[in-house]
Amino acid sequence: MKFEQATLQFLNDLTANNNRDWFTEHKPRFTEIQNDAKVLFAEMQINLEKHDEIEKMKVYRIYRDVRFSKDKTPYNPRLAVSFSRLGKELRGGYFLQIKPGETLLGGGFWQPEKDDLYRLRKEIELDATEFRDILNSSAFKKHFGGTFEGDELKSAPRGFDKEHPDVDLLRKKGFIAIRRFTDKQVMSPNFLKELDASFKALRPFFNLFSDVLTTNLNGESLID
Repeated sequence: MKFEQATLQFLNDLTANNNRDWFTEHKPRFTEIQNDAKVLFAEMQINLEKHDEIEKMKVYRIYRDVRFSKDKTPYNPRLAVSFSRLGKELRGGYFLQIKPGETLLGGGFWQPEKDDLYRLRKEIELDATEFRDILNSSAFKKHFGGTFEGDELKSAPRGFDKEHPDVDLLRKKGFIAIRRFTDKQVMSPNFLKELDASFKALRPFFNLFSDVLTTNLNGESLID
């Protein structure tokens, strides 16, 4: 089973007709597409569990919360799923969005808690060698271009040296690895295998960050 052209076509049609009347009329079509996607998402989880410990899968709703948004379109024309890792010691999470022209796979730490972000920055300040090793590894470059994406400060955070040699990492407000796919790739029979290969490529990244966030600067465990 794979993602079909009909799925991308429905999402394109929804983008062009993002209103309740159209969606209500085509709800049976959406339900069929969503059910097929859930089967594929479940297969993704099975693949992930062969090399990682997954706590739960979350399938995102098509409906948008427009209460505090200037954009009042009622639907988000995409299919999306995330997978949370199991336990305090396994940090990081996996994400997939299926959207015509904007399909992407992501993983990492989008908006870390204040204390976690500070801990990561202190580790980078002390020695960023392992962070650089991740970015420069052949697997990370192949799947994610060798960069962390996400929002960042214009300068070093307060309390950190603006001239630090790794200030580019210190400025990060999150650490995300993203791989983008064409529509043709999404419909390929090998798409799920490609997703899983990218998820595997995230593991050294997750392992390092998990180690940092579960220890103090002396390397002593913070987990009871």
